[in-house]
Amino acid sequence: LSNEFKVYAEQVLNNAKKLSDTLIKEGFELITGGTENHLMVIDTIKSVNIDGKRSEELLDEVGITTNKQIIPDDPNPPLKPSGIRIGTPAITSRGMKEDDMVNIGQWIALILKNSDNNSIKKRTAIEVRNFSEAFILPGI
Repeated sequence: LSNEFKVYAEQVLNNAKKLSDTLIKEGFELITGGTENHLMVIDTIKSVNIDGKRSEELLDEVGITTNKQIIPDDPNPPLKPSGIRIGTPAITSRGMKEDDMVNIGQWIALILKNSDNNSIKKRTAIEVRNFSEAFILPGI
């Protein structure tokens, strides 16, 4: 019930909306067409023809954490689903704001659209690491 938490929760939602909007502008299909809460699910098969497990692995290689995720009526098995889930509470706790969501959304798009390009992956991993170092991890 604290004002601090209310401000944090509002920022979580603002960040999710901005990240969702950025991904849609980048051509990704989000389940429900966007988000009204702290998370979103991307149909990576329809968006970039890569299953959710591989998408999760590609993004993890550059330092962006997501989770593979089944989608409604998913034709793929649970361990190799058609989507990924992304949430904003952890990055909001580190102090990231809406402008930072644009960067993250663009990095996600760049990696998934160029999944076979190792030079893009290496460059993006460095950018993500340098970017992340500007935001402290709570409790550390």
